[in-house]
Amino acid sequence: MLRAEKADQLREIAQDRILIKDGPYGTAIQGYRLDEAGYRAGGAFTHDQKGNNDLLNLTRPEIVSEICNAYIDAGADLLATNTFNANAISQADYGIQDRAREINVAAARITRACADAATARDPAKPRFVAGALGPTNKTLSISPNVNDPGYRAVTFDEVKGIYREQIDGLLDGGVDFILVETVFDTLNAKAAVFAADEAGEARGEIIPVMVSMTLTDLAGRNLSGQTVEAFWHSVRHAKPLTMGLNCSFGATELHPYVNALNPQVDGLVCVYPNAGLPNELGAYDEPPEMTAKLVRGWAENGWLNVVGGCCGTTPAHIRAVAEAVEGLKPRQWHTLPPALRLSGMEAASFM
Repeated sequence: MLRAEKADQLREIAQDRILIKDGPYGTAIQGYRLDEAGYRAGGAFTHDQKGNNDLLNLTRPEIVSEICNAYIDAGADLLATNTFNANAISQADYGIQDRAREINVAAARITRACADAATARDPAKPRFVAGALGPTNKTLSISPNVNDPGYRAVTFDEVKGIYREQIDGLLDGGVDFILVETVFDTLNAKAAVFAADEAGEARGEIIPVMVSMTLTDLAGRNLSGQTVEAFWHSVRHAKPLTMGLNCSFGATELHPYVNALNPQVDGLVCVYPNAGLPNELGAYDEPPEMTAKLVRGWAENGWLNVVGGCCGTTPAHIRAVAEAVEGLKPRQWHTLPPALRLSGMEAASFM
C-alpha cells in the first residue's frame, strides 16, 4: 500500500474512533539500566555511548522490539520509531554522525516488523509506523551567542540536509509517515517539512507528514516565540496528516492549548502529553489512571483524533489512555472558511 493510501486509511479510521499513539522510548530504555558497555554491545566506538538511545537500533535491536511490542500490547495503533536523536547533528555528540542513516533504516525496519506482525494477528486493527524526527540540539531562529544575535551555528540548508538524510533512511526502512515532533523552533520544523517534500519528489510520491509542537512555558509559546495558532499558520501549507502538541507539560497544563488549537486545525489533531510535571529529581510521578482521566476529558470535549504519551509515560499509561477513550467519538473534521492566515509571534486572519 502506498504511503498516501496509508494516510487515507488512517483518516478513515479516525472518523470512527480515537487512535492511540505509543509512548516514549527514553523512559522505557532507562528501565533497562544499561551501562556504557550495554549501549555499545561490543561495538567499536571512539566516544562514550551511554545515553545514546538511538544507537540501540543497531546494537540492541531486541530491546527496541521489546519496547515497541509492549506499546502494541497496550493498544497502540500508531508506532513511532526510536529515532528522536538519530540525526547527524545530535549523533555528532557521540562521534557517529556518519551512521545516522544506518540507524534510521534499522529503526524503521524494527518498528515495521513489529507493526506488521501485530496487523497480521489482528487485521481489523491495522498498525501504522511514523518515522520520528526530533528537533536536533541546534536552533535556526535564535543565536546561541548572546553577544552576536545574528549568529547561527547551522544554516537552514544544513538542517534540511540533515533531516533529508534521516528521512531517506526512515523511508527506505519502510515507515508510513514522517513525524516532526517536539518542535521548539518553527524554522527547524520548516526545514524538516521541506526535506520530506524533497524526499517525496525524488521518489515520485507524496510523503505524509505529522507535525507536533512543544511549548516551552506556561504562556503557551514555543522557544521561537509562537503561539499554537501562529505555529499552525506557519506549517498549514504543508497539509500535515496530523497537527498537535506533545511533551511540554502534563495534560493539566496543556488543556487550554489543546482547546485553543482545535478550532484552528482543518485536519486531524494528535496530542501526547507528559505524565504530569517532573519532580525535583526529574522523574514523573503521575500515575496511569490520572493521565487517563485527564485525557478522557479532552476526548469528551471532542478534541482528539490521536492520543498517546510522551516523557514519563509507560505502556501502563498507554493502556489506561486507550481504555479511557474507548467508545468515545473522535474529533470531527471541519473545513475552515477561506481567509488570509498569517503568523509572526501571534496569528492573524483576514476574511
